[in-house]
Amino acid sequence: MQRVSHARSTPGGEIGAGVVVLLGVAETDGEQDAEHLAGKVARLRIFEDESGKFDPSLVDTGGAALVVSQFTLIADTAKGNRPSFSAAARPDVAEPLYQHFCSALGELGVHVETGVFGARMDVELVNDGPVTIVLDT
Repeated sequence: MQRVSHARSTPGGEIGAGVVVLLGVAETDGEQDAEHLAGKVARLRIFEDESGKFDPSLVDTGGAALVVSQFTLIADTAKGNRPSFSAAARPDVAEPLYQHFCSALGELGVHVETGVFGARMDVELVNDGPVTIVLDT
């Protein structure tokens, strides 16, 4: 996830200040993983307070999240020069988990915009900081 001052996905949504979540779903992921990750994204203290320290969370700041599905994050590059995506969940499994993550994040009070699952998208963002955090369940 990246802290942003502005981001948009074409096709898809657009946000102001908040985070972009590039979400990869592995074949071993489940609904509990999606809920745990949503809680982490909502409550991770990566925004600066008045003294410049990381203290407020996405929920504290009222920021939004742009969630973009990205199966390429599950790439295995251990062998050869062509990435393997065999550990990525099939679309019929990944899309419901992607939607579940977005719903869980919204239930925590975060305004959620999305890309379009499975579409080729242009994602534009202005990384604020830059701050980029890798989260894994």
